[in-house]
Amino acid sequence: MAFDFKKEYKEFYLPPKKPGIVDVPKMHYIAVDGKGDPNEPEGEYKEAIGLLYAIAFTIKMSYKGKHKIDGYFPYVVPPLEGLWKQDGGQGIDFGHKERFEWTSMMRLPDFVTEEEFDWAIREAIEKKKRDFSKVKYFTYREGLCVQCMHIGSYDSEPDTIRMMNDFIREQGYAGDFSASRLHHEIYLSDPRRTATEKLRTVIRQPILKA
Repeated sequence: MAFDFKKEYKEFYLPPKKPGIVDVPKMHYIAVDGKGDPNEPEGEYKEAIGLLYAIAFTIKMSYKGKHKIDGYFPYVVPPLEGLWKQDGGQGIDFGHKERFEWTSMMRLPDFVTEEEFDWAIREAIEKKKRDFSKVKYFTYREGLCVQCMHIGSYDSEPDTIRMMNDFIREQGYAGDFSASRLHHEIYLSDPRRTATEKLRTVIRQPILKA
């Protein structure tokens, strides 16, 4: 049975629809930074997703080749995630997606070191004949956050965020956005195959004790 991060770490990937507080530990990712509206058909965001999946599956399928990664175990590729900010990082205005600055990313198993990441980049370049210089090895310690499951359109996320903000105020917390603590989304549904009203997205935001 392949290891599935979503099932093994439900507190981070499958939260309830009601907000809750979570302390997120250090995790390793492959990531691509970019700017602009993620809905642009030929934009940076679409390119970034392609780059991430190519590297993710290079690592996942490495056991079939000559290169053996120490500690490797079969696993399900974790879902796509995104860190989002605008104008320095103080919250999000969904009405101006053209101002988004984002980090698109996918979690790595702990056995993937920076050295193994470098191997995967070289391997992908050789096999795909494509430029992967935008992809980086990214370590992120998120810390104290509020999160919940959002069901429906990405454009209706502000309603869920208002509910999250009401919850943290009631619990004695406040938002804690900064250049390194950002609005975070985890995409559990493929929008190409899922009805908009059924899309599942984990929304997570940084907080501190008020």
